[in-house]
Amino acid sequence: MDVLSNMTSAPMPSSASIENQLYFSFSPYIFAGPSFWTFVLMLCPPLIYLTYKDYNTFLSLGPGGTPYNFKGYMTITFLRLFALSNPLRPSPVPKELQNTGYLDSSTISKRGSNRPNVVGIAPHRQTTQRPDQDVFNHLSSSIMQLAKDYPQDLRIATSTFEKHCPGLFSNRQVNTTKMGEVCHAHDSDGSMHMTLHPEDVKTVLEAGWGERHPLSRGGWCRRFVPPGFVMIYAPRSKEEVETIVVIIKAGVCWVRGEKFFAK
Repeated sequence: MDVLSNMTSAPMPSSASIENQLYFSFSPYIFAGPSFWTFVLMLCPPLIYLTYKDYNTFLSLGPGGTPYNFKGYMTITFLRLFALSNPLRPSPVPKELQNTGYLDSSTISKRGSNRPNVVGIAPHRQTTQRPDQDVFNHLSSSIMQLAKDYPQDLRIATSTFEKHCPGLFSNRQVNTTKMGEVCHAHDSDGSMHMTLHPEDVKTVLEAGWGERHPLSRGGWCRRFVPPGFVMIYAPRSKEEVETIVVIIKAGVCWVRGEKFFAK
């Protein structure tokens, strides 16, 4: 009983004392000398300039999966904190998925020349080695032809990732992507995004045909893209389109969870 009385009689800090504590905690900042505020003011112009320049770089990539405005830019600026440090390094292949990929690495030739320059998150684009319009048209028609060849299994619809360009979708989905989307191609730079088996991601990276999306680390970032989400570089010839179609077919197999084209 005495313990309870002592507990209940303990004085509670008054609102005035709390205000005093807060006041003295922040007083060094409130009463900072002129040099502090001068330093703050000196930082503003370069920060504003760098933000302006970075925002215009974001706009120069064209519309992507995020709003094409300052709100979208701020979203991407935040997501940079979670971007992969090295998109050319494949993630470990889970034990249960080892030796179950759909690409035969011996049939995927090395891509000639160096990799293109790639920037951004959403949009995520290459800025060099862009294809001629004829080559991109051949890529687009090849993707559409897959849907025509398998109308009960594949379809063309607006990309759920990009939201403004056509994508190839599977009507069967074992390995989840957004609405079964397999891939989509960007008319702004000729590159593609697609979802692949972890071993096939490794094959594509090692052969120089693409790189991982900056947010394809899995975990919390799954809400944006699947772990096997990769960029496939733009083809520079119709011969390269044929190689990319082989990779697209591997993406179809992964999303469907079966060797679909071996039927």
